[in-house]
Amino acid sequence: MKIQDISITNNQKKSLLKAIKDPQILVQEDSGDLVVNVTAYQALKNNIAYKKSGSEPIEEIVGEDALDFDAEYFVFS
Repeated sequence: MKIQDISITNNQKKSLLKAIKDPQILVQEDSGDLVVNVTAYQALKNNIAYKKSGSEPIEEIVGEDALDFDAEYFVFS
């Protein structure tokens, strides 16, 4: 299992929680870390509604350069 750890600010965490409400994609752990299932997130982005809007919530919040889509999970702390 490949996990990518990414440090983000509290404001970015709040923005991620607002942007992605699906618990199959984003889960908040007891420690406060946010865990994103990369496969489920990519399926969301491939959804027709998201394609039309051009929205990429995680990339917009943390920056596209920070993400390695070869990982199975992103852990934002």
